[in-house]
Amino acid sequence: MELETYLKKTAEEVNSLLQDSYGDPKTALSRAANHLLFAGGKRLRPALFKLAADAVKPGSSKIIMPAGLSLEVTHNFTLIHDDIMDKDEFRRGQKTVHTLWGEPAAILAGDVLYARAFSLICTADAPKEPKVKAIALLARTCEEICEGQQQDMSFEERGVVSRDEYLEMVTKKTGVLYGAAAAIGALLAGGSDAQVDGLYNYGCRIGAAFQIQDDLIDLLASSAKSGKDQASDIREGKQTLIAITAREQGIDLKPWRRPLNHEEIASLITMLTDKGVIDTVQKDAESMITSAIHDLSVLSDTMEKYLLAELAWYFIRRDY
Repeated sequence: MELETYLKKTAEEVNSLLQDSYGDPKTALSRAANHLLFAGGKRLRPALFKLAADAVKPGSSKIIMPAGLSLEVTHNFTLIHDDIMDKDEFRRGQKTVHTLWGEPAAILAGDVLYARAFSLICTADAPKEPKVKAIALLARTCEEICEGQQQDMSFEERGVVSRDEYLEMVTKKTGVLYGAAAAIGALLAGGSDAQVDGLYNYGCRIGAAFQIQDDLIDLLASSAKSGKDQASDIREGKQTLIAITAREQGIDLKPWRRPLNHEEIASLITMLTDKGVIDTVQKDAESMITSAIHDLSVLSDTMEKYLLAELAWYFIRRDY
């Protein structure tokens, strides 16, 4: 099966399960909690969960898929709170939760999703001990996501952020939830410690690389393709790997912290390309993917293992 087909089928399965679980909200708060959850998305975290489980024990994902939903629910909880902090008005082409229901209700809606995530793991058909480990891992993951978000916000107040600090931040903010998705799938499928650890490291690496690719897309993709303002990270002075690499090479991006027209953005991209900044950042992401695929050596050769490797490359080859 091709990766694109697999992801599409899994997204349809996840959407159906979400509808069965939460499709009939009885209160305004439940409707607010459901708003982003039912607004689409690639459902990559449940797909990773499912692949990891079936790579460890073929067919095992069928009876533990509620735990796969927990990763998507957790992701959406973080999005609601992120939108409040960033004061964003739109997400996935929809009005954000806080713009429709107000900030207090949006905070509570995120909290509802946070609670649902742990409940979903409890309903998975798996032995008690791995479920307890999965709950503990998700709790730790949520704490690390919050730490990563705080680091990201603190970077906005600093003139210089190191490469290592940036990589730690993106691993916490984005990577660890992918790590948890893979590890929890392996745990509930009965995987060995080596398999759980290997898949956790794999997920953290591809998640961090995913964020680096997002940084590249922000600069290189048109607004029509990405759905975001092109080069907004550089215009806002954000500490991305592109900005850090440029600074390491003696390039001052401060003059670009202003409104930019299409010609100026094109000139900026040409400069960063000619100076090797884009190539260096792309190679950093590729190196992380290569390491992630090496982490899959704990698995037997199966279709799921092949798709996990394909998913890793997809994370940095996508252009939106």
